[in-house]
Amino acid sequence: MKNLKKALIPWLYSLPSFLLIGIVVLFPILYTGYISFTNMNLYHWQDFTFIGLNNYIRALGKLDSGFLSALGTTLLWTVANMFFDVGIAYILAVMLNTKGLRAKRIYKTLLVFPWAMPAYVSILVWRVGMFNTEFGLINRMLVALGFEKVNFLSKNLSAFLSCMVLSLWMSLPYMVTMMDGALQSIDQSMYESAVLDGANTWQKNWYITIPSLKKIMAPVVIMTTFMTFKQFDIVYLLTMQKGAVSGSTMQTVITYAHQNAFVTNNYGLSSAVSIVIFGMIILFSFWTNRPASEKEN
Repeated sequence: MKNLKKALIPWLYSLPSFLLIGIVVLFPILYTGYISFTNMNLYHWQDFTFIGLNNYIRALGKLDSGFLSALGTTLLWTVANMFFDVGIAYILAVMLNTKGLRAKRIYKTLLVFPWAMPAYVSILVWRVGMFNTEFGLINRMLVALGFEKVNFLSKNLSAFLSCMVLSLWMSLPYMVTMMDGALQSIDQSMYESAVLDGANTWQKNWYITIPSLKKIMAPVVIMTTFMTFKQFDIVYLLTMQKGAVSGSTMQTVITYAHQNAFVTNNYGLSSAVSIVIFGMIILFSFWTNRPASEKEN
């Protein structure tokens, strides 16, 4: 009996935490899953009915539903952002760790500014101060050089590239900071040995720096990939904000779910899309957290 009490005491202490997790995390997911099987919308707010997999079939089975194109855009968005984010961050971090570079602290402090600034402020500053057709800095420079003004947010391709530039501007400081710390943790004796063996700069980077960074930077890259995949604020505030629609029809899976929930008020379809996104993230999480032996195979 005493052993049973001892075994139950930790669970009793943990009960408030379990209840909080259930209310804040588990219940919204389960309720969203329940709504995804109904026709709940603005016209069926209380009298909604169970419609089975219709919302999932509409999202995944119909090419004109908008979800598949939004998914393709999201995957391209994630891959392109991570490619440039990691690549540029690596170059900048290596440059910041160059021996003899003066004012390193000043450069690193200035680099943190875009990351420290609230995202909402940064996005609106870029929308008005950089991409605006009449008052934006980029268009003023183009006019001064004799070119015509460009409406960067009016077409899907230019809007995609504009959003990506802003995303990189906001995310690079974090990636560079993490990369800089990882570079400083590498044993410098390996570089000294490589120099004695006649290795050049490219060889030292390829055979020492990059392999040493892989294990340290893997969690950072994975978490940044998650955040990039489900990024909402940049695309919405630049191109879709109510009262400031730019003309671009570019959609990511998150903005697609938002549009169905709060614009067309189709909560069943939006919930189905949210569950699909949730499932994709969970699968990717399992894949990235598989045992090291499986990754090597």
